[in-house]
Amino acid sequence: MDSLTITQPDDWHLHLRDGDQLISVIADTAARFGRAVVMPNLKPPVVSVAQALGYRERILAARPPGSAFEPLMTLYLTADTTPAQIQQVAATPQVVGVKLYPAGATTNSEAGVTSLDALTPVFEAMAEHAVPLLIHGETTDPNDDVFDREARFVDGALTRLHGRHPELKIVLEHITTADAVAWIGETGPRTAATVTAHHLLLNRNAIFSGGLRPHHYCLPVLKRERHREALVEAATSVANTGKYFLGTDSAPHSIANKHSACGCAGIYTAHAAIELYAEVFEAAGALDRLEAFASFHGPDFYGLPRNRVMLNLVREAWTVPETLSLGDELLVPLRAGERVRWRIAAQPS
Repeated sequence: MDSLTITQPDDWHLHLRDGDQLISVIADTAARFGRAVVMPNLKPPVVSVAQALGYRERILAARPPGSAFEPLMTLYLTADTTPAQIQQVAATPQVVGVKLYPAGATTNSEAGVTSLDALTPVFEAMAEHAVPLLIHGETTDPNDDVFDREARFVDGALTRLHGRHPELKIVLEHITTADAVAWIGETGPRTAATVTAHHLLLNRNAIFSGGLRPHHYCLPVLKRERHREALVEAATSVANTGKYFLGTDSAPHSIANKHSACGCAGIYTAHAAIELYAEVFEAAGALDRLEAFASFHGPDFYGLPRNRVMLNLVREAWTVPETLSLGDELLVPLRAGERVRWRIAAQPS
């Protein structure tokens, strides 16, 4: 198969930043995706519906001319979030979920959650109003090995949360382990997971290949090969009945913020996102299943209509630029200076 036409996909986990950085990166996403769930971990974080709608307007204003890309907004869950705010989210179609960051787990998560028990009324309201909880699933105990933090979170906090609130819709974001795959597969229809292209393509050796590779550092970190294989199986298998879907977690960081004594976690993939997923599915002999993973499972879980326009891909290699603009700075994208085997043949029509 040298060409592939699929329903235009959506990105169910995306970082766009704000201001000049937003203007620099949004065209990459808008060229590939009809919609994207936009993360709220700005500084300061997006904690109210009014702030989310204001951010949405800035995103819409930054779109390329003629673009129909639609941002789907989220709120940042804090200790001050109230059931009344959840009711507002449920009444606002442009806001589709609430994001749970364990405090200190990742970039701009300082305002995140320290006690799940204290938020019981909020979770009850989310279950009542069918508002999805989007979870960065890692422990933050410094005694937990960084490669074990997702598995410990799944086995501990996530299992307890689901047991107490079985009606709550949960999306476990950017899963990285066989443990997370198993948990999602064993729980009911109200749980799902997003899977990134970089976690499907790379194992943890990529962080140290020939030296320390800061542009392969993300959170959750890349894991062992057996975990990568479990993710590929979950995403590409005929047994994927809609529980796993596309979420890039594309995260732009400047070179200065990556090449530092305490470099930021995040990998930028929006420039070649659907093309990289196509490589994964092709290698697995599952190109015929890419459309369901990328274009159907996400909207079905969120209760939104599938896109009606199409996206055309061709097997034609191209070289990723060494750097891309990020406001008045530069970023290094995934596969910088290397080849990608698929490209977009035409804009959606």
